[in-house]
Amino acid sequence: MSSFADALADGPVVLDGGLGSLLEAHGRDLSSSLWSARLLLDEPDAIRRAHAEYFAAGARVAISSSYQVSYAALEEAGVDRSGTDDLLVRSVELARQARADSGLTPEEAWVAASVGPYGASLADGSEYTGDYGLDVTQLREWHRPRLHALVAAEPDAIAIETVPSLAELEALCTELVDVGVPAWVSVTVADGRLRSGESLAEAFALAAALPEVVAIGVNCCDTAEVGAALTALGGRRPGVAYPNSGEMWHAGARTWSGEASAIAASAGGWVDGGARLVGGCCRVGPDQINQIARALAGRAQ
Repeated sequence: MSSFADALADGPVVLDGGLGSLLEAHGRDLSSSLWSARLLLDEPDAIRRAHAEYFAAGARVAISSSYQVSYAALEEAGVDRSGTDDLLVRSVELARQARADSGLTPEEAWVAASVGPYGASLADGSEYTGDYGLDVTQLREWHRPRLHALVAAEPDAIAIETVPSLAELEALCTELVDVGVPAWVSVTVADGRLRSGESLAEAFALAAALPEVVAIGVNCCDTAEVGAALTALGGRRPGVAYPNSGEMWHAGARTWSGEASAIAASAGGWVDGGARLVGGCCRVGPDQINQIARALAGRAQ
């Protein structure tokens, strides 16, 4: 396997799990509005070790800790734009270091630079509605500098994650044109539609129109949503599936409730349905990623 795109053609590739969830399990406090971005400033080695733990569990893609990084939030913490760009680059470098520490080569494992939605930077749960009051032009302007800083870090892929609305998807896809790095696009869904209530089929068609997008799917959703989403994708690209654990997030209280589901038991069916990137999002830890890796071992297509 010589590249990230080649790997998708060879068979399913295991993604990592929830980075923030693992850092919290390690005792780190992510309760501030910076979330895991605080650790990029204060404890970068904690992030590197978390990536390495997922690699040890069987993940072959580390998604960088840039998901919630924003210029405005870090400016409030005393970090200027140049400093924020440095942190975005650092997020990719930490994942690369973890890959090397794990004895894996760039032909065996990959680093994806995470581009989270605008709502993630607000730390108010609005990424689950897409109700920002911003149009496509404004969203493009907000995402552009962060995306360019991540591209400059030379990741193996760009992970466009947890997109809740067509407006934000259009903004991100427009900014992906000619970036020179393969990207996957992953939307967040409920009841078979985007979190905004808009059409999932329309979202997939929009993403599939870009040659830069090498995989499309869903993340940060209930496991029950994945199968129907892959059906809606219809094989237009390799599928992406990394749902939440099954527990419920309460944005106001910033707490979780409910029981985790057995993601690994569904992973084979998702691959049969076209998924090639399979892992977990919120509250999915190394044990579950290891179970997914074992369930998919030998599933070359």
